[in-house]
Amino acid sequence: MKADKVGVLLWVLVFCCSMMITSAGFFDHHHHSRHGRKTFLPSSSSSTELNRVGSSVVFPIHGNVYPIGHYNVTLNIGQPPKPYFLDPDTGSDLTWLQCDAPCVQCTQTPHPLYRPSNDLVACRDPLCLALHSPGDPRCDNPNQCDYEVEYADGGSSLGVLVKDAFLFNFISGTQIRPRLALGCGYYQTPSSSAHHLDGVLGLGKGKVSIVSQLHSQGLVRNVIGHCLSGRGGGFLFFGDDIYDSSRVAWAPMSRHSKHYSPGYGELMFGGKHTGVKGLLTVFDSGSTYTYLNNQAYQALAIWIRDVTGKSLKEAPEDETLPLCWRGKRPFKSVGEAKKYFKPLALLFNDDGRTKTQFEMPPEAYLIISSKGNVCLGILNGPEVVLQTNIIIGDISMQDKMVIYDNEKQAIGWIPANCDRLPRSSVVGVY
Repeated sequence: MKADKVGVLLWVLVFCCSMMITSAGFFDHHHHSRHGRKTFLPSSSSSTELNRVGSSVVFPIHGNVYPIGHYNVTLNIGQPPKPYFLDPDTGSDLTWLQCDAPCVQCTQTPHPLYRPSNDLVACRDPLCLALHSPGDPRCDNPNQCDYEVEYADGGSSLGVLVKDAFLFNFISGTQIRPRLALGCGYYQTPSSSAHHLDGVLGLGKGKVSIVSQLHSQGLVRNVIGHCLSGRGGGFLFFGDDIYDSSRVAWAPMSRHSKHYSPGYGELMFGGKHTGVKGLLTVFDSGSTYTYLNNQAYQALAIWIRDVTGKSLKEAPEDETLPLCWRGKRPFKSVGEAKKYFKPLALLFNDDGRTKTQFEMPPEAYLIISSKGNVCLGILNGPEVVLQTNIIIGDISMQDKMVIYDNEKQAIGWIPANCDRLPRSSVVGVY
């Protein structure tokens, strides 16, 4: 947990009453214009036209699972546009920046604090209502929408919603500058694993997410995907024209979770059924590591100890992660250690007949610590207040393209080369 962050907002609180700092009239010194100029494509901005010319937006991803412990993408926001490093999080909806409004409490950022526009989102705006759903915002000031989000790792952001221009470049060469809603966070509580970033890029299924807003304006299909390289880096994309859908393993999104979930899975070990099943699974790019519930985790620890017992020795002195092992000599890469481990998989029974498998080779659940030991990148969920059975984190999504198709209500994955930024309509797959 020391090197991890958990972004699934199963524990999010979004409300506007009883705040420690009142935000009513927070921007009263600004002109409250709600009719900001929108800059779209020079030609038709319909989804049909965009999909004809190529409607995907691709962002380079920077960072790694270890030792950095997080990823970030750069978004250009404001007029004129300025760069900000954001944590891409499929486990939450709201995009927010640490904000000079002025800032009451902010953490260290790589760029100057965001200076908000004067285009406030009203309390009864559909985006504000969606953000507070299933509750109802308390409109102390009807001209603004207050928010507070809390994350499972203890971090939080409190602020107001504003609209500002975002700069996006499609792979077709087209550039757009739509006005989208984002959070102006003027009071941040750092998490136990705080990283120096400008904010969070919310990529969840909710209406306030950036992709949902782009889709509602007819600018992109409501599809998100990412490809995280085991070497570090990778790319994030909005849209559906950089992969061949027929080659992707698809599972329908579960109705049992408001997050990206393929439903209930069975844990496989070494290609064999384990009997550990009925595991509600959530994919969360805001979580560095993968989490199991206590029952599944304890079973996995026993299986792994059985296969590594004669070859590796546990290294309790290495506190990088809860379970680490040392070899006869320090490991330099996971490739050197993977022969001592077996592949994992989750088997999803889509409709009672079709079964889809999410494979996790040793490279998808192991790291090499700075001490040269091999450590298990799957953690015991209850220790971080896990409220689902499995969270698939970044470590287990490496070297795969993972796709969240909100239009078809399906989650897909396929092994892929994540080292190169896609420049054509279909990215290279294995």
